[in-house]
Amino acid sequence: MHMTDNDHLDNLLSPRQWLLRLVFWGGALAVGAAAVLFALGARISYEWFHWILSISPWLPFVIMPSGLALSVWLSRRFFEGSQGSGIPQTIAALRIQNLEQLGKLLSLRIAVGKIVLTLLALCSGASVGREGPTVQIGASIMYSLRKFSRFTHQDQMKGLIVAGGAAGVAAAFNTPLAGIVFAIEELSRSFEQRTNGLILTAVIFAGLAAHAVLGNYTYFGTVSTSIDTGIGWLAVLACGVAGGLFGGLFARLLISANDGWSGVMGHWMRSHPVRFAAACGLVLAGLGALSGQHTYGTGYDEVHDILEHGDADYLGFGVLKFLATLVSYLSGIPGGIFAPSLAVGAGMGATFSHFISFVPADTVIVLGMVAYFSGVTQAPLTSFVIVMEMTNNHSLALPLMATALIAHGISRIVYHEPLYKALAERFVRRMEQQ
Repeated sequence: MHMTDNDHLDNLLSPRQWLLRLVFWGGALAVGAAAVLFALGARISYEWFHWILSISPWLPFVIMPSGLALSVWLSRRFFEGSQGSGIPQTIAALRIQNLEQLGKLLSLRIAVGKIVLTLLALCSGASVGREGPTVQIGASIMYSLRKFSRFTHQDQMKGLIVAGGAAGVAAAFNTPLAGIVFAIEELSRSFEQRTNGLILTAVIFAGLAAHAVLGNYTYFGTVSTSIDTGIGWLAVLACGVAGGLFGGLFARLLISANDGWSGVMGHWMRSHPVRFAAACGLVLAGLGALSGQHTYGTGYDEVHDILEHGDADYLGFGVLKFLATLVSYLSGIPGGIFAPSLAVGAGMGATFSHFISFVPADTVIVLGMVAYFSGVTQAPLTSFVIVMEMTNNHSLALPLMATALIAHGISRIVYHEPLYKALAERFVRRMEQQ
């Protein structure tokens, strides 16, 4: 049924509709504010851990096992539902009808736990990011608005969840376009007319909140580089294939672990999760020592340094960061893989740049970032837009798009399902069996 002009006017002048709009706008601003506070907390956590490193490079062998074990214990005791990235939980929430089950995936309690425990993981030096958790935090905040308004229709509920997740990405990376694309490609998988206004508005308001505090920054600064010659496109092919292979392998390993390993390791992982997390902490400390203390945390500063000065001090960084991120996720702690994946891709690109000397090194590094990220998520549009906005480089738009698509295709050969979609389906199945 089409709305008439009078219906549109009544809707525009309706006090109830304006109340809903104000509640929604306030929620979007709250998502942006939460993302900013989370980002500031992550920076403080990073600095605290590096202060610990300055005292002794051996302290991580104590801090990491105890910190990861504490995080897993707290998540299971007080914040059930906060484990992992947060994006699969948000996607799963879009497929669940039961409000009681939805509360186990999205709530203000889970949002608080996600922030606190991710910061604890970063204080412990784990290779995790805050961007994926910000998606679940944003979705939780927006979903909780139903208590203060009359958002009761199922489509409205889903619209709130999608908008909250998109706002989380936009505010976390300060990349509004990426927030919209992420909502289309990763959360909703379709751009429905009845929800696009919610998504756009949430992204704008969350972006305003982030911009008001942090200013108009770009995540990795401005990278001025391009591909000028035809032979330079060999870098696109090489990075796309490598990123797809390694990104697909990472996703396959995570999904395999989520399905449950067999043997002694799998039994120990399921039966003694806190002890397993402590063992993962010891492994992470060892990887940190091997890498020259570079695999700890999000990888943000390492990417900055590699882009500006090359990888002379980062021998084997891509492989070691790959392993550190994998072990961090397997430990069961809350934390995302967005920023660490970009760091792995940067390390991979830096290594490739030594063999593709006819292309500027920073170009190959940026291509490596988008390739590996696309390989892990199998979301090429989101990967391309996030990297382009984070580096403020539009001259590489076509090479970035091509690299992301190649990596996506190769990754699908390694594992046929997108990582977040596959994990979300497993969340839904487990909840239906309860």
